[in-house]
Amino acid sequence: MKMTAEEPVVVVYTTTPPNESEHLAKSLLEKHLIACVNIVPVRSLYQWKGESCDDEEHLLVMKTTKPKAEEVIAAIRTLHSYELPEAIVLPVIVGSPPYLDWVRQEVGG
Repeated sequence: MKMTAEEPVVVVYTTTPPNESEHLAKSLLEKHLIACVNIVPVRSLYQWKGESCDDEEHLLVMKTTKPKAEEVIAAIRTLHSYELPEAIVLPVIVGSPPYLDWVRQEVGG
């Protein structure tokens, strides 16, 4: 399925410390860059600069449209304390049409 410009997408983002997640999420909502966000506590294990890391983080699952995704990532870079924040954009292949219409409305699509 080829995506059109206004198709909804999901931005997956992991943040630490967890106390940054609510501020970041509310900021993106207020700017109408995202329609909705789920904040889920997670434990992340990874390598960073040659060291093993084991961190309590928050996973943010944010719903927006394809054109807004780059703005969301730019805002994350500005608001987040990480040197290299994780942000991945995933296409929405199928979803509830009324919900997807609401996402488009909320972000101005």
